[in-house]
Amino acid sequence: MTTTMTKPPADAAPDPSRKGRGRRGSKSSRAGGHMHAGPIAYIILALFTIGSLFPLVWTAIAASRDNQRLAQTPPPFWFGGNLFDKLEIAWNDANLGEAFLNTTIVAGTSALTIVFLSTIAGFAFAKLRFRGRGALMLIVIGTMMVPPQLSIIPLYMMVAKLDWSDQLQAVILPSLVNAFGVFFMRQYLLQALPDEIIEAARVDGAGSWRVVWHVVFPAARPAMAVLGMLMFVQSWNDFLWPFLVLTQNGSPTVQVALAGLGRGYTPDQSLIMAGALLGTLPLLLVFAIFGKQIVGGIMQGAVKG
Repeated sequence: MTTTMTKPPADAAPDPSRKGRGRRGSKSSRAGGHMHAGPIAYIILALFTIGSLFPLVWTAIAASRDNQRLAQTPPPFWFGGNLFDKLEIAWNDANLGEAFLNTTIVAGTSALTIVFLSTIAGFAFAKLRFRGRGALMLIVIGTMMVPPQLSIIPLYMMVAKLDWSDQLQAVILPSLVNAFGVFFMRQYLLQALPDEIIEAARVDGAGSWRVVWHVVFPAARPAMAVLGMLMFVQSWNDFLWPFLVLTQNGSPTVQVALAGLGRGYTPDQSLIMAGALLGTLPLLLVFAIFGKQIVGGIMQGAVKG
């Protein structure tokens, strides 16, 4: 007695169990797709965007008016006709051309040096094994808890002894190292840089500096971009220390130059607002140019980590 195997007909009804599994599979395949936000999410984002842009818009509105109109109630909520005149006066009175150049030198040098040194130190604390590593890291973190105002007097005495008053190096030198940058890069490299890659580079005969240049820096590039942007903005907006060691008639930074704008028995608020607007525009330009690359670098580093 023989048995024969027959194929099911092509028009046979599909198995319900198989159909359910197919549906589940299709749902799981769509799970990794893009999520679309609803109208409530867009409304919330629009409200946050308007709230974030309002201070900048109000600064421009105040810069286009005069003191008499700004003192009235309610205040103006639309632009006047003096914006470009006030911007020109603020630019000339505060000598913002030289101030922009000085601030770019200070902020650029500080940001590049902090990123370079913080990446090397962060790699050492994250991946190298040496005696006292934990204690040294605690000391670095402990320096973040010391108020910066406590170091002003010793720094000022050092600058006076070096005869660096009213010179840019008096502002650059204290900002070449940052404890937050070291901690930030250490935490990033702990996750983004596997030990196996370092070991493979060592097996290939790479020394410590070659590992840093060809392994650490490419892996840390997203975090380096973020840290560089943060340090550049912090240095650009720094006021207290530059105000103590620089003068408005010597080599001022933007914040020091703006401090002397609109002075008088009755300060010209619209002129001060015009100077503040000019001092903010370079940062907005930097964010507009490099913001997408920085966000993309963060996402790329998160995926690799």
